[in-house]
Amino acid sequence: MGDPAGIGPEIAVRACSSPKVLELCQPVIFGDPQIVRKAAREFLVEHVEVRCISSPSEARADKSRIFVVACTAATEEIKPGAVQAEAGRLAVESVVAATRATLAAECAAVVTAPINKEAMHLAGFHYPGHTELLAHLCGARAFAMLLYLALHEGGEEATGITVAHVTLHTPLREIFSKITKESILEKIELLDDFIRNLKHSRHRLGVASLNPHGGEHGIFGKEEDEVISPAVAQARQKGINVEGPLPADTLFLQAVQGQFDGVVAMYHDQGHIPIKLLGMHRAVNVTVGLPIVRTSVAHGTAFDIAWQGRASPESLIEAIRLAVQLARGRIRHRVDLRNRVSDTEFCPLDRLLSWRKSP
Repeated sequence: MGDPAGIGPEIAVRACSSPKVLELCQPVIFGDPQIVRKAAREFLVEHVEVRCISSPSEARADKSRIFVVACTAATEEIKPGAVQAEAGRLAVESVVAATRATLAAECAAVVTAPINKEAMHLAGFHYPGHTELLAHLCGARAFAMLLYLALHEGGEEATGITVAHVTLHTPLREIFSKITKESILEKIELLDDFIRNLKHSRHRLGVASLNPHGGEHGIFGKEEDEVISPAVAQARQKGINVEGPLPADTLFLQAVQGQFDGVVAMYHDQGHIPIKLLGMHRAVNVTVGLPIVRTSVAHGTAFDIAWQGRASPESLIEAIRLAVQLARGRIRHRVDLRNRVSDTEFCPLDRLLSWRKSP
């Protein structure tokens, strides 16, 4: 459901009643049924019944109903457009419940509406964002956040650009210490696995430089020669079709023109800005390295337009579409979620509340 003070409930009910979604899957919202009912009354043109269920297995194909797993409930009034600890709690508890159900193979994938990091912290969940929360829930050590933007619709194969980030929610002054040969290689491998799940044909990856003009052989920095190039060389030795480091200001243009299917960016804004310029409301956020499929919108809670009927559900619809495609890919490659989860100890809520940034 996302942060209920933001646009999450609005785009959730609009996406879950969209014919584009209903022809692909049976969506189920995890959250507070009362908040979802309010959103349905205010933002859906046609009347749709919000049916409260205790398990996803109770949902049945029915275009006149939206199914909600009642996994949390507000204990105080939620003020639209405001950062609140209560809203942060509701958002996190919804994610926890949806993740638990998917780890138990009751759902095929988790698709998340936007949360507010400050509200999440006020509620006692001190994670940098969704990505780190989900990784902790699933016990994942090697993971990454990707941004995927479809460029052409139709056909059996996905055609688009995927961006992986070596560093994500990291202050700029700390980025250089976190960019290592190992961290770059890890993201190259995760990106390669993700695109292989989408494309049957051979794909090509590009790795962005960190410094202007690719460092100009040490004039503007040595990271390209000392860290990025060795990581790319090691990836190529493993059979990955990858090139780099390449200047970021031209790499994304080459990707749009079809020369690369995926890009490894060194930090958050280097990857986010070009993707959002190309398709802010069509981009999809994906967490790779988890034992489950997880996608999300590529935008925030939009407090400035929350509960005003102005939010677009298109990014959430695209996130659902990609989640279905990835889940089918896992079925095609015979990935048995239950076998993967058998050794996973689900992180209990009290441990989530005591979580702090990794030392």
